[in-house]
Amino acid sequence: MYKRIGIFLVILLLFMSMMSSTSVFAATTFNNPFIYADTPDNDVIRVGNAFYMTSTTMHMNPGVPIMKSYDLVNWEIVNYVYDTYANDDAQNLNNGKNEYGKGSWASSLRYYNGIYYVSFGSNSTGKTYIYQTSNIETGPWTSSVLNSYYHDASLLFDNGRVFLVYGSDNISMIELTADAKAIKSGGLNQVIIPNASNIAGSSFIVKAEGAHIQKINGMYYVFLICWPSGSSRTQLTYRASSLIGPYTGRVALSDSGIAQGGIVDTASGSWYAMLFKDSGAIGRMPYLVPVTWSNNWPVFGVNGKAPLTMNVPVGGYPVKKVYASDEFSSSATLAKVWQWNHNPDNTNWSLTQRPGFMRMTTGKVSTSILDARNTLTQRTFGPKSTGIIAMETSGMKDGDYSGLAAFQAKYGFVGVKMSGTSKSIVMVNAGSGAMTEVASVPFSQNRVYFKVLCDFTNQTDKAYFYYSLDGTNWTTIGNTLQMSYTIPHFMGYRFALFNYATKSTGGFVDFDYLHLQ
Repeated sequence: MYKRIGIFLVILLLFMSMMSSTSVFAATTFNNPFIYADTPDNDVIRVGNAFYMTSTTMHMNPGVPIMKSYDLVNWEIVNYVYDTYANDDAQNLNNGKNEYGKGSWASSLRYYNGIYYVSFGSNSTGKTYIYQTSNIETGPWTSSVLNSYYHDASLLFDNGRVFLVYGSDNISMIELTADAKAIKSGGLNQVIIPNASNIAGSSFIVKAEGAHIQKINGMYYVFLICWPSGSSRTQLTYRASSLIGPYTGRVALSDSGIAQGGIVDTASGSWYAMLFKDSGAIGRMPYLVPVTWSNNWPVFGVNGKAPLTMNVPVGGYPVKKVYASDEFSSSATLAKVWQWNHNPDNTNWSLTQRPGFMRMTTGKVSTSILDARNTLTQRTFGPKSTGIIAMETSGMKDGDYSGLAAFQAKYGFVGVKMSGTSKSIVMVNAGSGAMTEVASVPFSQNRVYFKVLCDFTNQTDKAYFYYSLDGTNWTTIGNTLQMSYTIPHFMGYRFALFNYATKSTGGFVDFDYLHLQ
């Protein structure tokens, strides 16, 4: 009898283990946007059964995330193209300068002859950067710099030659050297699609840009986005049988502003477009759109619409996210879900000075969180998301602010303010464009807990702030932040852990964790 019971328990445990492991697998259908968070300017490739995608993160570092998926729906960040790409005052938040909304833009991702290539332009430096690696997930990357800014450039490798396609309205092509490291002297350099916007109208908020060039079955395809007056962002497709044209074009998709991107196939031969949509304070969110073919033209969507519910293109893979909770206890390096606001000062943060905590030490005197170094961020996500932190404050100095923010140009935060030797919990609302201290509650203990809840439902775009002295009982503080997407930052709101000084440097705080819900 005992033997039978033992066998039964083993079978039961195996069954429970199987149920536990299968429960993390993705559903067979998904809803667009497939990442409910800021992930704009997507470029995607397939290598074997794996898909890789890059996206714009501008002033955040490390920059140009490499995201990986096996099903085009569930993505995780496996690498970044660079830790820092430049080291001037704008990148370092020094001398009143910044690169909000600038930095690296609209990367192009390609794979050719065993090498992965990523190019992007920077509005901050006025240059274009091309990175290469043989291992996209581990690097190392080598970089080359072109001393001109090529707007929204797309790489093309074609019969041993390399090109960048770029520009606005008059879409141009310039040839690179065969190693993709420099402009080729005497190489091709010309407009290939003049007045590219014209197929969509005569008056535009944004003329055709965002080029993605791909060679498919011997044909050249250039995908663009424009924004006709009185309409929404619109996807365009041009094609030609030769490299320099002539190109003919048509409107590929005009649906709710879902536009801008290229197309990719699965190993089984199905095609999809990877586009995105402006979506209020959460940012620009990616949409997966089915593509069929008719007379060598890619046809986007179903009856001219981007479906909001679809079958997952490749089944049987687990759920993955581009954000995650963190206990700060795994290693001396940050998890790849994190990005710093601008270049970090690596001498003033540590995961090893106090193991199990993220220690932030002030290294400059700042006027606000906007010019503070070492603000550590993750994406907010929708329709609702909550960030919760625990932090210890015994190392703070007079004039220091530290806590948890809903971070954009019009930010809000709940945190600790040090005044002399006295501490208070404060809620700050900069929704008007100016930092306003809305509420203040004196407290004396070392450890404190903060929570920020972001509601993006139907672009409600409101953030709510809370504090707790024990991590269990929560009290609302201050008022509601009306979040708004600002062009100066050009990015969706982020959860941000910060510690900055307004009087003298050297104060520190210890963050125990960030929990995301």
